[in-house]
Amino acid sequence: MSEPGFSHDRDVETGVAPLAPREFLRWTWRQLTSMRTALILLFLLALGAVPGSVIPQDAVDALKSAQWREAHPSLTPIWEKLGLFHVYSSVWFTAIYILLMVSLVGCILPRTRVYFKAMRARPPRTPRNLTRLPEYRTFTTDQEPDVVLARARAALSGYRIDDHDGSLAAERGYLREAGNLVFHISVLIVLVGFATGSLFGYKGGVIVVTGGQFANVASQYDEFAPGSLFNIKNLAPFSFKITDFDVTFITQGREAGMAQDFSAGVDYRTGVDGALRHTRIAVNHPLSIDGAKVYLIGHGYAPNVTVRDADGTIAYSGPVVFTPEDATFRSTGVIKVPDARPSQLGFRGEFYPTYAFTMATGPFSAFPDDKNPALSMLVYAGNLGMDSGIPQSVYALDMKGLKPVRKDNKAMRVDLTLGQTVTLPNGLGSVTFDGVSRFVKLQVSHNPSGWVALLGMIMALIGLLGSLFIKPRRVWVAVRREGGRTLVDVAGLDRSSGGTLPEQIDALAAHLEENEA
Repeated sequence: MSEPGFSHDRDVETGVAPLAPREFLRWTWRQLTSMRTALILLFLLALGAVPGSVIPQDAVDALKSAQWREAHPSLTPIWEKLGLFHVYSSVWFTAIYILLMVSLVGCILPRTRVYFKAMRARPPRTPRNLTRLPEYRTFTTDQEPDVVLARARAALSGYRIDDHDGSLAAERGYLREAGNLVFHISVLIVLVGFATGSLFGYKGGVIVVTGGQFANVASQYDEFAPGSLFNIKNLAPFSFKITDFDVTFITQGREAGMAQDFSAGVDYRTGVDGALRHTRIAVNHPLSIDGAKVYLIGHGYAPNVTVRDADGTIAYSGPVVFTPEDATFRSTGVIKVPDARPSQLGFRGEFYPTYAFTMATGPFSAFPDDKNPALSMLVYAGNLGMDSGIPQSVYALDMKGLKPVRKDNKAMRVDLTLGQTVTLPNGLGSVTFDGVSRFVKLQVSHNPSGWVALLGMIMALIGLLGSLFIKPRRVWVAVRREGGRTLVDVAGLDRSSGGTLPEQIDALAAHLEENEA
């Protein structure tokens, strides 16, 4: 027998009946589509984007991402499990994104229905006691009631007006709620624009040495991240060549050594037989070509090195990209010489644009410009492992089959100034520092729905301006005859803060009180 006061379908402790499945789903939907939840999800989306701007992303700069992994070996496994190297495609970020879109749709649809009803609504009837309203004025006049109401109707042009038995009700500012609605819709449009771009677009990064060329095929990218629904066969057939690179460094003051301005000259061609054109690209001034944009996002040095066998045969010659490590452009890199004989050679070391040395710090670069370039590299011989079929990074040596080249019973380090040649021991040949080229780091991106996000941002601005500057208010004018004169009551209600309602009520009362000429 059950205890008195409790039914079988109620919780024993609380006495509250559990929600049925349909009721639980309705409650969950209401919670998800509440404005509070939408704001929380929007905050979480912004918070979730922070790691994407702090931690190097694989899809943006695979090299920096790899360097971060090497510098933080203990954090890397945790970060990888959390998806922090590909934040914007991670499961948790996608879940927040989708929930926010659902929440916004659930917020917008009911508000839209309510707004359209409000748009058709007439001004409310005149209250019985106008003296209770925040702005109230009264006076008497010799004018007839109909004349006063006619003059009030003319003075309140732009208002929606209704007559109610000796009184007049006027209202304006209906578009304020439309501004709020447009703003919320714009947020949804921006989200849709970014989502569509991520699905149907692509983004790739490539390093090109000055004088080098690039064709828009997937194999020529250093890192390439196509959208889930993007077909690589749809890559636009354009190509370009980096003709030159200009950079100006600040030489004085606290900001000395910083790049004041840099740009690259580009010869580009659209299609297979398109005309060759020339332009310059700089930060925030990309090249738009065949629906894609080419951004200049970085630069560095590529020392020109020649490696010869013992008989003088050139085994390798050309620029090698060394990646910057600090603000002075001290750079690290490797050189792989698989064609060297009698043994394959590998070099790993540092490049100093303006070489300097002190006993306290050792070698360093005193300035980012190449005023006194120098190379310092360790030499390895053996098997580079490039014939194993396993892809290798061009910025790292596979040390499994390599051994340090030794001289005087210690690992040999070659220190080269511009134009200098060093002979390697054991008949391994020689290495020459021929010169310095520059490279540019480019990002090529294609976002077919960029205009959608732009439209959403424009709508957000319009909606925000409407919400800020449109002031909804109501005004009532009531007239009645007393003692042979007309008693006029004027009152107003401002439905938003910061308006000029008192001044308007004063002006309306003064206008109605004036006798017509």
